[in-house]
Amino acid sequence: MLRYLPFLLIIALTIYAFIDCLNTPEEEVKHLPKVVWVMIILLFSVVGPIVWLAAGRKRVAAGGGRPRRTRWVAPDDNPEFLRSLGEEQERRNGGRDRDENKNDKDKDADPGKE
Repeated sequence: MLRYLPFLLIIALTIYAFIDCLNTPEEEVKHLPKVVWVMIILLFSVVGPIVWLAAGRKRVAAGGGRPRRTRWVAPDDNPEFLRSLGEEQERRNGGRDRDENKNDKDKDADPGKE
């Protein structure tokens, strides 16, 4: 069984490189046209996939190059989260809280009004 392992690894590497090449957009393929890369991968079973993975396409940095926060922020300290909670509460109550708060402020301003 162990003697089949190198052949299985070569087949797995070839299949992975082939699928990766087919799924890569044309504008991300480097040095040669995509069709030529597919031929190289399929014709040169060990060298082709390795060359494709090393030099065939533009690689992006881990994380996708997206901007990251400098540190983790707890939900109760995150202004976006707190704002979304307030908006959600307003939607659920249909604006009732605003009317009640307005009435409470009017009562506080004129205590004889009760």
